[in-house]
Amino acid sequence: MDPYLLWVAGKEQEGHADIIPIEDPATGEIFAHCHAASPEDVETAISAAHDTYKSGIWSRASRHHRADVLEKCAALLSSAIPEFIALESKQTGRVIREMNAQVPSLTRWFKYYASLLRVEERSVLPTMGKLHNFVDRIPLGVVVQITPFNHPLLIAVKKLAPALAAGNSVVIKPSELTPLTTLLLAKILGRAGVPDGVLSVLPGYGAITGKALVEHPLVRKVDVTGGTESGKAIGKIAGGNLAKYTAELGGKAPLLVFKDANIDAAVNGIAFGSFIASGQTCVASTRIIVENSILEEVVQKLTAKIEGITRRIGAPSNSESMMGPLISEKQLRHVENLVEEALNGGNAISLTGANRMAGQSSLDGSKFDKGYFYQPTLLISQDKANNSIVKTTIWRGEAFGPVIVVAGFNTEEQAIALANDTEFGLGAGIWTTNLSQSFRVSEQIHAGITWVNTHHRNDPSSPWGGATSASGVGSENGIEAYQAYTTTKSVIINYADPEESLAMDDWFGDGSKKVRYG
Repeated sequence: MDPYLLWVAGKEQEGHADIIPIEDPATGEIFAHCHAASPEDVETAISAAHDTYKSGIWSRASRHHRADVLEKCAALLSSAIPEFIALESKQTGRVIREMNAQVPSLTRWFKYYASLLRVEERSVLPTMGKLHNFVDRIPLGVVVQITPFNHPLLIAVKKLAPALAAGNSVVIKPSELTPLTTLLLAKILGRAGVPDGVLSVLPGYGAITGKALVEHPLVRKVDVTGGTESGKAIGKIAGGNLAKYTAELGGKAPLLVFKDANIDAAVNGIAFGSFIASGQTCVASTRIIVENSILEEVVQKLTAKIEGITRRIGAPSNSESMMGPLISEKQLRHVENLVEEALNGGNAISLTGANRMAGQSSLDGSKFDKGYFYQPTLLISQDKANNSIVKTTIWRGEAFGPVIVVAGFNTEEQAIALANDTEFGLGAGIWTTNLSQSFRVSEQIHAGITWVNTHHRNDPSSPWGGATSASGVGSENGIEAYQAYTTTKSVIINYADPEESLAMDDWFGDGSKKVRYG
């Protein structure tokens, strides 16, 4: 099969950097190749984006026209869902049952921002005198978006929809591990009516393609989803160019289970929050904090739930498979090292899991040996009374894998302290049927998103961002995301008649009559 091409200003073209091999993480096989963008390709794409922005074909198009195009994007995406599902599962290793649930929901982002365009109102400010002061929102210009491997299509749509709605020209760099569905999405958007030059997709490596993109002086905003350290480095570059910056970065989400919780529902919630996408999400519930009076029951039921998941792991293409592999051997080694450190030096024990999967699947006979499958794992302190596990690296650091750590607490204050014992502040979960407690605790947890009796809910209207710098800057979704892709323009019109204006505005006329200021 010929390598996938870049998408530059509405057309496919070859890249001028190394060809990227695309690996199936379930088998370790290279199933596709993709062109990578060189700094020269970056210059071509950004120049085209800037020229298109200045032309006004999209940036000054009526909001109703842009809304129509976004709605067409949703319709064409919907018609191509089977192709997107198969390709997304293949490149990420995510199981088909997850993709069948996630991919059809993505049309909501285009529909939401189309609707926002149709109903957005302009402010008229209460100025002094006979002045009419209204405020418009205008697009920024050329914006760069950098997306990760774990939700390549979802995160691309979350960023593209508000940026395009606002009228910007967008250059997006998907992860070199999972670029294929973003390239397919670009073709869909082109067919929907997004003009040539408005959107480019440049796969490539961060040190080459990403660096050239974020350093470019014509870029007015950088929006990145990724790790905290890379996000800090990109933020420094964007700040040096005085470009706007949004970043959704690391997470280490706590999930608190109180004695008043429905334990079976909480266990289901933990399993979903922890093992969806094989734990490779920024809001994965990796720190499970349970009231000691119910700790044994929760751990027992959670262990049984995890063992049930493990028995039903198979090929991602199998609709009955519960969980897929990690994205790469590098990621697998990272998870293995963190678990080994906790078991050997962190006074932790594993109640289930803690090993790379080998042999054949009992579900469908598929082989695990060449893929990057890791058992869903539950770790707990050997010394439960002292919660010694909270001193381990895996309690504090982002594993990005199917590993959860359980700690107990006696009081609400202890639970909140354990939840906030992290540099991250992206997502958190609370399980309790006590309404007062749910409000009281949610107000004290340092997280940008807190779920009560549910987890990982995500709607286009609901802001998604961190409460601490380690988890990012700014927010995705909602009106805030749209506004972050715009700048305000204040227009002040004097509607006084000429005689009144002459009387009040002749600053340098004869005499000492009163004149206005401001």
